[in-house]
Amino acid sequence: MTGIEVVVGADETIDQVLRRFKKRCNLSGLNREMRRHEYYEKPSVRARKKSAIAQRKLKRKTKFSSANRREGR
Repeated sequence: MTGIEVVVGADETIDQVLRRFKKRCNLSGLNREMRRHEYYEKPSVRARKKSAIAQRKLKRKTKFSSANRREGR
């Protein structure tokens, strides 16, 4: 992963530069990745979480698609 660089302009305040840096960190997914690596997660726990997320997505998808069919949309 490459580092995040922010070029500081001559007339920019530190607040403006810091705001741009934080925005780039969020857009690159750095915060999410850091949170994921904050502590060790066993492979079985990781698989269980992945399965739970997939089940929630499937349940939500079928819930909304069946509601739309009943109303004739």
